[in-house]
Amino acid sequence: MKPIQMKICSNQQVSQRYWHMKVDASELNEPVMPGQFFQLRCGHDLNPFLRRPFSIYRINREEKTLEFLYLVKGAGTQRLTLMQAGDSVDVFGPLGTPFILEDDWKTILLLARGVGIATLAALAQDAAEKGVQAVAILSARSRNDLLAAETLQGFGAKVLMVTDEEQTSGVDSVREQIESLLAEHPIQAAFTCGSKRLSRLLQEITAQHGIPGQIALEEHMGCAMGVCFACVCDVRDGEYLKTVRVCKEGPVFPLEKVVLG
Repeated sequence: MKPIQMKICSNQQVSQRYWHMKVDASELNEPVMPGQFFQLRCGHDLNPFLRRPFSIYRINREEKTLEFLYLVKGAGTQRLTLMQAGDSVDVFGPLGTPFILEDDWKTILLLARGVGIATLAALAQDAAEKGVQAVAILSARSRNDLLAAETLQGFGAKVLMVTDEEQTSGVDSVREQIESLLAEHPIQAAFTCGSKRLSRLLQEITAQHGIPGQIALEEHMGCAMGVCFACVCDVRDGEYLKTVRVCKEGPVFPLEKVVLG
C-alpha cells in the first residue's frame, strides 16, 4: 500500500462545524469497507506534519468515489478546508478493520454521536445494499450537527434524533429509546461510534439482551500503521486485559470486549 494523489471532486461546508469532501478514487486498487479509515495530508506541504485520520462517510463503488464528512476542529482540518475542487489530496489507505455484517442479520441498530454518525453512515449504506434494515439513534449537540440523518434516511434507515439543545440526549432518555426499538424490531446486532457514555450504555443493553455488538473507536493517531503506539486501548481477552492498537487491531472491535473508561 502506498499514498495516492486523489483529485477532489468537491469540498464544501455543510453546517457551522462540518465540511464534506468527495474524492476520485478510481486509482485505488484496494477494496474499501465501512469502518475503515484513510489518512489524509491536510495541505501540500508538511504543515501540519502528521496526517489526519478520516472515517469513510460514503463508498460509491460504481462511480469510484469516496466521501468524507469531517469536523473542523484543529490546524489540520482547518487547512483541509482550503482545498478546492480540482486540487489533489494525498491519501493513504484504506486502513484498519471494518464492520462485519453477518449474512443472516436482517435488522441492525446503529447508535452514534457527533462525527461518529459519519462512520456509521457507510455501514447503513452497506446494509441497504445487502437488504438489511437499519434503525438508528443519532445524537448531537444540536439539530444543525445532524446533517447525516438525511443520508441514513436515504438508505432506508429509520432514524431517531436526540440533541443536547432539546435535552433529549441524556443516557436515561436514550436508554428508553433503545429499549423501545428492541421491543418494536427484531434487532440482531448493534453498532456504535462517537460517544463513550452511549457506548457503555449499549454495551450494557446488548449484554442484557444477548445481542452481538461492534464499536468503532476514535483515537488520536500518529502513524496509523501500528508503529508509534499512540492510539492504544484495553480489550478483554478471556480473564485478562490486553492492550491493542486502535489503528491496527481496530478501529472496529467487538463491543463486549472493549474497556470503556
